[in-house]
Amino acid sequence: MNKIANSSGFTLIEIMIAMFVLAVGLLGAAGVATTVINGNAFSNKITTATTLAQDKMEEISNLGYSGTPSSDTTTTEDYNSITSYPTYKRVTGVVVNSPAAGMKTIEVVVAFPWKGSPHNATLKTIVAE
Repeated sequence: MNKIANSSGFTLIEIMIAMFVLAVGLLGAAGVATTVINGNAFSNKITTATTLAQDKMEEISNLGYSGTPSSDTTTTEDYNSITSYPTYKRVTGVVVNSPAAGMKTIEVVVAFPWKGSPHNATLKTIVAE
């Protein structure tokens, strides 16, 4: 009778397969982490843009109908002088008698660049007499 030696441990092929599975898992996790970081950075930019637009919208809404311009106007504000928001640009437009007489449509657009392409946050409201 031949005795087969009791061998314990892992073979080289088992170790290679385990390393491959581990490498694929770690690369997948790194890809997900990169996507999450980019998503959070974009969310920060769009939240800032929306906040800047909301601030202007509240400022205009507090003026009421009579405090807003009596003719169609567009105002542009550049944030280069503000160190916290150097890449943002805010455009405010007022259209009189829109959508009907005695009403003004107000639109605030805050634009910003993200990875080489322009993006913006837009808010609209209507103020009536």
